[in-house]
Formats: sequence, structure tokens, C-alpha cells
Amino acid sequence: MSKPLVLSLLMALSLCARAAPAPAQAKSQSQSQSQSQSQSRCGEDEAGPSRAGRDATMVETSATDPRAQLQELVGLALQRSRSIGALKLLSQAAEADVAETKASRIPQVNLLGRAGYIGHAVPGANTLTGSQSSATLSVTAPLYDAGRITKLTEWRTQLASAAKYGQSSAEEQLALQTVSLALDRGRYTLQAQVYSQYVRKMACLVDSLEVITKADKGRASELVQAQKSLQQADLQYEQTLSAMRQTEIRMRRLVGDQLPVSASLSSVLAQLPDLVEMQADILQAPDVAQASAQARAQRSYAESVLAGQRPSVSLLVNGSTVAGVGRSNDWIGGVTVNIPLLQPGADATLEAAKNRYQAANLQRDETVEVKQYRLLETFETATSALDRARRVVEILRNSDRVRASTLQQWQQLGRRSLFDVMAAEGDYYSMRVAHVNALFDAQQLVALMWSMGRGVMTPLR
Repeated sequence: MSKPLVLSLLMALSLCARAAPAPAQAKSQSQSQSQSQSQSRCGEDEAGPSRAGRDATMVETSATDPRAQLQELVGLALQRSRSIGALKLLSQAAEADVAETKASRIPQVNLLGRAGYIGHAVPGANTLTGSQSSATLSVTAPLYDAGRITKLTEWRTQLASAAKYGQSSAEEQLALQTVSLALDRGRYTLQAQVYSQYVRKMACLVDSLEVITKADKGRASELVQAQKSLQQADLQYEQTLSAMRQTEIRMRRLVGDQLPVSASLSSVLAQLPDLVEMQADILQAPDVAQASAQARAQRSYAESVLAGQRPSVSLLVNGSTVAGVGRSNDWIGGVTVNIPLLQPGADATLEAAKNRYQAANLQRDETVEVKQYRLLETFETATSALDRARRVVEILRNSDRVRASTLQQWQQLGRRSLFDVMAAEGDYYSMRVAHVNALFDAQQLVALMWSMGRGVMTPLR
């Protein structure tokens, strides 16, 4: 509470004392002590909540660099995330699939061994029985496959790229979620600070009016109104703390139980990025790159299906030896030619692969178009939020002038009631909360715009 208001309350008390009988004057002197006790509290505008038992640490802020704190929180979230770990394993599995497909060009060597007791009986001839063992060594290698292995390798490579981009997209979404929660926490911290000051104002007014009401019972309605305003301010303060605690619970699930004290985040992402640059960055977004890689993968797979329906040539070297009964040695070396003559369903397989490729292209184009229009909408909303923040600053100045004039008229001229004073105070603090909301709304939207392109960590670096 400002010093003029304290002085006005003292003046009001003295006027009440002059109008009252002599016993009231003596009684008012004993009451002046209680009013002087409230004066010290009314002078501490930036102190914490006046009600006992409140934890003031809930609304404290740290002097830490806000950008560094956000980077640290995002790093912790990425380290702790099990879903990111699962996507890393899937990306590694996709790389192993690529290595497997590439290895199909290397000659394959197989050794087959067999041992046992055999019998050979032919009617009218001697029966042949005895032990026999054999070993067969075969070597095969593709010589010509119409590009099938090449296209399968490209297919696997693009799938591996899509897996990596999918991991990057998930990391970006987690980073955006972490930054968004941190901004919400900063929003509620500032709101709680504003409401705590509002509570102090009303509590100081209630305490002073209690002293005045004892001398002038006609002021009881003003006291009741002040108590009501205090209860409303206190309720708003507690609701803000509850919202902050809920936000911190969600943050702990992402970054762990040891949350640092919130840094001052009121302007860390307050600069609106260039729209043309943001539109160009959409094509660099991980989800768009993932969709493009999936489309390229489907094209390569369709080409591999087509190549698989064409003739192929392979190298074949085969040698075997038999020991024991029926001892012999055989070998062969040459090429094998495979010419598909009739493949039922081959046309349907190729048509399905082509349709999947076209569908992947359409999905990629849809992803880009949706993000472009979403970017335009977000940019307009962010521009409006920043404009709203600037306008609220002007309204705040006028609101401060109004409450000062209302207070002066109530103090000195008696042209305003206490109800007008409390209404002016309530409007002033509600506009301060509106200013906080406008700032953090804009920052949330700026973070969202960056996440559509190169990532929300780009402006933080």
C-alpha cells in the first residue's frame, strides 16, 4: 500500500475522532497503536504475502540466465525420455537393415556336412550297406539383377533416414513441451507475485478499516467490502499457486524431481521471428524431412519390385565329396539364369507399391501445407499478443493514474467511496495479470513457430 493511502487512513481516523464524543477521542488514541502496526506492512509493496503460513519461496525467481536454464531443462528431458531412447534403438535397427541389404551383393559361401549309416537295395542286385559321410561346398553371387539390390538398398537407406528424422521430430516435440511448461511456470510465478501484492494491499486496507470502524460504525459496509476483496484476491493467489504446482508436477515427469528455481522468463522469447524465414525453415523441419524420406523410400521399393520381375543372373560354384560307401567327388561351376515367365499377382504387387509411393507424396505435401497455414495463423496470433502486451502497458499507466486520482478524491474531497477505491485497485492488478498473460502467450507462440522449422532451441542458442 502506498504512503498516501496510509496517511489518508490516519486523516480519516482523526476526522472520525473529532466528530466523536470525548470518550471516543480517548479510545481512538489507544487504537492508533494498532493502526501504526499496519503502517509498516503497508509500506512494503514488494514484500511477500501478508498472511502467515504462506511459503514465499513459491514465487521467488532466480538470477540465472533464462536461456541457459531452458537449455539445461531440455537437455535433462532428452536424457530421461524413454521414448527418445526407444527411437534411438529403432534408428540403429534401421541402420543394421541397411548393412544387411548391402551385404547381399557379397558372395555367399555355404558348407553342408552329412554323416550316417546308409543302405542301398536294388531288386536282383546285391544290397549295399555301410557308413557314409559327405560334404558340399557352394558359392553363389549375384551378377545381374536389373538393379533390384540397388533399389532395395536405397529403400532401406531412406527408411533409416526417416527413422533418424522421426527421432529428431520427437526430440523437438519434447523440447517444445519442456520450454512450454517452463514458460507456464514463469507465467504463474509472476501472476502469484502480482496477486501477493494485491493481497497485501487489501489486507492493509482491511486492518486500517477495522481500526476506523471501531470509531465509526457507519463505515462497516466499507470494511465488509474490503474483506470480500481480500478474500477474492487471496483465492486468486491460491489458485495461481495450485496451477504452478500442477505445472511443476508435469515438469518433474520430464526433467526429474530436482527443479531449479524459475528464472525470469518474461522476455526470453519475446522477439517475433521473420515470417519469410520461418516459411523457408518449414522445409527443414524434422517431420517434413521424415515425410520426404518415407516418400523416397516408397519410390525405391516400387522400383525394386519392378526389378524383381525381370531376368537375373547369378554365379554358382558347387562341389561335393562322399567318403565311405559309394565314394565319389562332384563339382560344378557356372552361372544360373532366372527368367520369370508367369508370376500371378506380380502386377498387383507393383501397383500397390506405386500407390504407396503416391500416397507418401501426398502426405508429405499435406504436412507442408498444414504447417504453412498453421505458421501464418500462429504468426498473426503472436503479433496480436505482442500488440496486446504493448496496449496493456498504456492501459496500466492510465489505470495507475485512475487509482491514484480515485484515492486522492476519496482521501481529501470525499467525492469517491471506498468501493470506488477498491474497484480501481482491482482493475489495476487485473491489468497487470493481463500484461503477464499477453507476454507469455506471445512467447509460447514464438516457441511454437520456431518448432515448426529449425527447432525451438535455435533462438535459445
